Amino acid sequence: MELNWQQMLFEFFGGLGIFLFAIKFMGDGLQKAAGNKLRDLLDRYTTNPFMGVIAGLLFTVLIQSSAGTIVIIIGLVSAGFMTLRQSIGVIMGANIGTTIKAFVFGFEIGDYALPIMAIGAFFIFFFKKRPIQNVGEVIFGFGGLFLGLELMMSGMSPLQQLNNFTDFTLSMSNQPLLGVIAGTVMTMLIQSSSASVAFLQGFYSENLISLRGALPVLFGDNIGTTITAILASLGASVSAKRAAASHVLFNVVGAFVFLIFLTPFTLYLEWISSVLSLENKMQIAFAHGTFNVVNVILQFPLIGAWVFLLVKLLPGEDTMVKYKPKHLEEDFIEEAPSIAIGQAKEEILRMGNFSIQGLEKTYAYLKLRNKNDAEEAYQLEDAINHLDAKITNYLVKISSQSLSSQDSSRHFMLLDTVRDIERIGDHFENIIELIDYQGEHHFELTADAMKDLSEMFELTIDTVKKAIEALDLNDNQLAREVAEQENVIDRMERQFRKNHILRLNDGVCEGHAGVMYVDVLSNLERIGDHSVNIADAILGNRV
Repeated sequence: MELNWQQMLFEFFGGLGIFLFAIKFMGDGLQKAAGNKLRDLLDRYTTNPFMGVIAGLLFTVLIQSSAGTIVIIIGLVSAGFMTLRQSIGVIMGANIGTTIKAFVFGFEIGDYALPIMAIGAFFIFFFKKRPIQNVGEVIFGFGGLFLGLELMMSGMSPLQQLNNFTDFTLSMSNQPLLGVIAGTVMTMLIQSSSASVAFLQGFYSENLISLRGALPVLFGDNIGTTITAILASLGASVSAKRAAASHVLFNVVGAFVFLIFLTPFTLYLEWISSVLSLENKMQIAFAHGTFNVVNVILQFPLIGAWVFLLVKLLPGEDTMVKYKPKHLEEDFIEEAPSIAIGQAKEEILRMGNFSIQGLEKTYAYLKLRNKNDAEEAYQLEDAINHLDAKITNYLVKISSQSLSSQDSSRHFMLLDTVRDIERIGDHFENIIELIDYQGEHHFELTADAMKDLSEMFELTIDTVKKAIEALDLNDNQLAREVAEQENVIDRMERQFRKNHILRLNDGVCEGHAGVMYVDVLSNLERIGDHSVNIADAILGNRV
């Protein structure tokens, strides 16, 4: 019988596309349904590696994506929310959590894929409330997973008629390393271990491969999924790279150990399959679950050793931003509100220094167009936003206490100052986006325009520095200098706008460039305004 290769390829790749889309759609729906506090929850419940394993498992089950969990972990480590030791525990938990999908795929739900998708679509299109639509996305994605699987398996099932293909799968039983390579490459290409494992389940259920041949492929799937962590860590901090490397180390060591014990592992699966009367797909699910659980049990005591090894293998000074507040002690709020206000001020000064660093990185990005400067500036802006929420919450709690008139004035001033610093972060983020806009549209600023921006940028950075220093020292003289420099910034903006109009009239400036230039000026002028707000608070104009 001649195989219809076109139909087979269309069904397989079409099914793969639907499957990958369904995974993302369902994961996005789960994240939206769960709310925006997932990162904070993950941060809060990873105080030690054991809690990290539990948190990683639950988090991955919740968002249905180990890759998504690990990308978030890389970000948290890079941001200083989580230590390398904590992250390894979470990564171990994520590896266990991702096995849940394999068990789900083990059930024969393919016949109900279309009605499940219809229910999901009904929720999405006939309900206006966003939470119900999110649930609809989850249901639609869930059905799409099984539709994609059915199409993939329908496309691949005729391969059992090819002698060359059966010879190849038999060779994987005799040469396990070949299966590991095949699984690794396949998962790296499609960047989804869930898809690879589901494909392997279908493959095995169609008797296209033996259990002994399938297991090394499964081990390779676990190695291949580390590509997501590697890609997420590119350009990130040294700690983030170490966290990504720990994911690779964990899965490679696990695959090596299980290859050594491949024969007893195969016999164990055959035994448990006969005891529990497991279908072929469920056998792969049990193999996947057993691999990851046993791997965690074996390597959990080695976390300290892995941390030591990774620091040696990836040396270097880490430049990550420490997001977590350092000074907001909750005990002071009730016991000594005045001291608590002082603690809040210390944290605001940290936040202010982040705004200065962010401005400097933004200015460097404008001049040199080094993407690392933009990434660091975005990280700093994220840190500012995080501290804004934490400090504001802390100050709100202080407001419930009995405060003296002086402390009440300080409290009010600090609340306003937090908002001003947060807005400075928003403005330098706007400037980065404007610089990116310039790069995307391939236009250049004139030398005169760059000179103007440099002059205004340098004065603005100096003004913010003086405002934060005046806050630190409660220095009225510095506060007055801030007000004077802000007046100069205002005059600069007006003059530079006129310069821009003259260049436009002379035809030496492009329209796109002019829009970008004027918007950068406007953002710098607004940063000056927020700096003078801080200075005015110190001078007593708002207290």
